[in-house]
Amino acid sequence: MPARRNVRYYPTAGAAAEAGFRPCLRCRPESAPGSPAWNGASTTVTRTLRLVAEAGFHGRSVEELSERLGVTTRHLRRLFTRHLGASPKSVALTQRLHFAKKLLDETRLPVAEVALASGFGSVRSFNEAFRKTYDRIPRDVRRLARAGGVSPASSGWSLKLSYRPPLDWGVMVGFLGPRATPGVERIDFEVYRRTFEIDGRVGAFEVRPASGDHALILTVHHPDSRTLFAIVSRVRQLFDLDADTVEISERLRGDLRLARAVLARPGLRVPGAWDGFELAVRAILGQQVSVKAATTLAGRLTRLYGREVREPVFDGLVRLFPRPSELCALDPTAVGLPAARARAVEGLARAVRDGKLDFEATARPETARRALADLPGVGSWTVEYVAMRALRDPDAFPESDLGLLTALTTRDRRITPAELRARAEAWRPWRAYAAMHLWCGSVR
Repeated sequence: MPARRNVRYYPTAGAAAEAGFRPCLRCRPESAPGSPAWNGASTTVTRTLRLVAEAGFHGRSVEELSERLGVTTRHLRRLFTRHLGASPKSVALTQRLHFAKKLLDETRLPVAEVALASGFGSVRSFNEAFRKTYDRIPRDVRRLARAGGVSPASSGWSLKLSYRPPLDWGVMVGFLGPRATPGVERIDFEVYRRTFEIDGRVGAFEVRPASGDHALILTVHHPDSRTLFAIVSRVRQLFDLDADTVEISERLRGDLRLARAVLARPGLRVPGAWDGFELAVRAILGQQVSVKAATTLAGRLTRLYGREVREPVFDGLVRLFPRPSELCALDPTAVGLPAARARAVEGLARAVRDGKLDFEATARPETARRALADLPGVGSWTVEYVAMRALRDPDAFPESDLGLLTALTTRDRRITPAELRARAEAWRPWRAYAAMHLWCGSVR
């Protein structure tokens, strides 16, 4: 290790790049898990990072980003400098170059496709940026990776998604499995698979744990490599791979009765969602019924209103979850839904279709919460559950949930929602993780 006096620390890789440092070709910093977006950053910075990750920079100027976010360019630059130590353009460029390096190391994509997949407008601009950052051209970096024994995937595109250990994969798939929508997603032998549509084209992916490594293996089947950047970002959110479970556990262990659950599952994460609208529909279907019954309803809804996948990649995954426009007029009898709940799904679908409710990266979480709460038939439990998993709010907490109340009920008396809310104040800003611990095992 170098002497401390010879070390400089930077808040982000973008800040180090702005200071003139190059990424190490040997330790591969581009493979390191990202920092939790909420860690000390403002809401605007978090939304910008999500927008860059999910939609890529793809030639957009900082002015265009500012306009989409509803802030001035000067304010956005000031926030990035304060929280991340670098400009929005530098942060986005660093992310694109790191992703390009990952594709060069782990896939057989031609260099021209790597350039497009990582958000560069041309091979020339990609080569120039790469040479400036790594002091090598992309082909030289790929030769180094092959010499080091990296074996590209033979089917689809396969990438390693690293995380900070521990990660309780068994609990993750144990939570998602019973909630998997039939025909759209499935878990077999701890391997998660699903269909999806992005940029108007259909694909599928699977995720499995990497043997002997702190990583998951993502294999993507999609006709357009330019979507890889967004797909990787959304899969990382789906499995909460950027969470710092050590920091979260330290906070939650302060509650003596919650400490046992944290000790039993130190790698527990909050499962996210591939698509916010899909998760919100699933939450409404789950109101006042069991998980199994809600999954049955979701499968029936998809079979009636979802589009068929013409060339399935995985057996049994033959449908896409319905779009908002496809759920604006439901037949409650065919789906098996009470009329009130069917109206709630229709109201949600219309709100998303008309742009009144937005789950995209540019959405303000507080605005999405209010729009969701204003829908008929949507209660506080649904709002908090959607905020936990779709809006990625680490402090969301459905205090009226029967499972949470039961988990902390003693033999002497039953805890009330008001008492649970007061007790949960000590768990901030990680109440969503506390909820997961309570759901995944009774705390006595």
